[in-house]
Amino acid sequence: MPTGPFPQTDRAPVGVDPTRASIARVYDAFLGGKDNYEIDREVRDGVLSEAPYAEHLAIENRDFLIRSVRFLAQQTGITQYLDCGSGLPTAENTHQVVQRVIPDAEVVYVDNDPVVLAHGRALLEENEQTTLVGADIFDPEDVLDNEVVQQRLDFTQPIALLHIGTLHHYEGPPEGPAEIMRRFYERLPSGSFVAIAHFMDPENEHTPMARRAEDKFRHSPMGSGTFRTRDEIRALFGDLELVEPGVIRLADWWQDGPRLTPLNEAQHCIGGGVARKP
Repeated sequence: MPTGPFPQTDRAPVGVDPTRASIARVYDAFLGGKDNYEIDREVRDGVLSEAPYAEHLAIENRDFLIRSVRFLAQQTGITQYLDCGSGLPTAENTHQVVQRVIPDAEVVYVDNDPVVLAHGRALLEENEQTTLVGADIFDPEDVLDNEVVQQRLDFTQPIALLHIGTLHHYEGPPEGPAEIMRRFYERLPSGSFVAIAHFMDPENEHTPMARRAEDKFRHSPMGSGTFRTRDEIRALFGDLELVEPGVIRLADWWQDGPRLTPLNEAQHCIGGGVARKP
């Protein structure tokens, strides 16, 4: 998808405050993109100063999205995808991965970042089976009752719900993310699948790095980025049936080949998995 950089001399798109960090733009900065402002790069650089490998959190997150979506398209036959917190376009997006396997699959992206929504025009122009809607991804009813979501997705048939790299940015009661996901699961048809990726405290020698990165994320202009334990991430799946190998480091979730290089510190600190609603 075509995208354009935001030079500091240009006027920001409507609704965009270039003096406040954006989750989507910070991720873009970590991935080496050009769709970010100085404030977003300040967040990135602050995290990297405490956790030099932290850019791999974004890389692992994106790689897991690609692998998990490809798995869902190839192995489950699901033709409907609801991607919450889609972020800014990169080289491989959900609809590109899915539609390479199932050309007529329906993909709905959901976000409420004005920069992301501005780029939605490119999605709409690319093909008729892909769209983007503005809604609060931490409010299941706002997402699922959205008129476009209701029009595009058939809730009598299985749906693949993606929350990749989103829930660690929820700032609210500790039980909040699990409750948010429970409300999503209640509305999903039987046979649906869910993929989640989340910053992880590995509860080992890499915990200090996770906590340093968490402190930098949460006390930066972005203001969010919680590292939960593996058990806490597992709880986000509720009563769903986890696909083997369950909730693990993303770097170990069905890689495409044998690992030839050792994991860096950050790769130990992001986990997730895929599960099915019975």
